Formats: sequence, C-alpha cells, structure tokens
Amino acid sequence: MNWIFWALLSALFAAATALLAKVGVAHVDSNLAMAIRTTVVVVFAWGIALALGKHGEIRDLDRRTILFLTLSGLATGLSWICYFRALQLGPASRVAPLDKLSVPLVMIFAWLLLGEKLTGPAILGGALITAGAVVMVLG
Repeated sequence: MNWIFWALLSALFAAATALLAKVGVAHVDSNLAMAIRTTVVVVFAWGIALALGKHGEIRDLDRRTILFLTLSGLATGLSWICYFRALQLGPASRVAPLDKLSVPLVMIFAWLLLGEKLTGPAILGGALITAGAVVMVLG
C-alpha cells in the first residue's frame, strides 16, 4: 500500500470526522468538545504506539525532532480549536471546504520553506481547490 492509498483513507476519515464532530458539537462548548476529541486521539495514538512496540524509540529522538513535533502539535491544537468553533457556528458543508484551503497553503509553504517543486499541474490543482472552496462558501 503506497502513499496514495493512505492519503485517500485519510480523506475518508477526515470526512467522517467533520460529520461526526458537527453532530457532537451541537450541544456542548466547542472547546470542551475539542478537548474530549483530543483525549480520544491521545489514548488511541499511544495505544497504537504501545501495541506496535514503538514507544521505546522515543529515547532516540533528537531535540530538533521533538521541537518540530511539539510545534506541529501546537498547530494541530490551534487548528482544531478553530475548526470546532467554525463547525459549531456554521454548516459542515461550508466549513470543511474552507478548512481544505490548507492544501494550497501547504503547497505554497512547502515551496517557500522546504524547497519542494511547484509544477504547473500542482498550481492548477491548488487554484481549483481555492476556487472550489470559494464557490462552495459563497454559493
């Protein structure tokens, strides 16, 4: 199974996440809802790491890896706080497309910061994602 399989599976679970979160956040503060979800994610992630015997590898991590994983975790938390609040206030069918503007943003930042190539088809795809999100939100 290659990266495309896993990316498509991620998209499927992300879609389920939006729908389940929209229903779950209906009668609770969005920050509390996000805290509950995060707790489940933490327990689930550590359960997988422990079950696969990967937890021992934590000793081998260097400071740079720990720093960037920590910063990524903080960015994830901020993203989730905003996402849950947006879901509480707006329709999932409009919140999710705006959230997916992260795709063209990742493309731009990966090009600027990581030196990844930005090809014609990639630029077109990013532009279509952006246009699609705008159309879905304004429509």
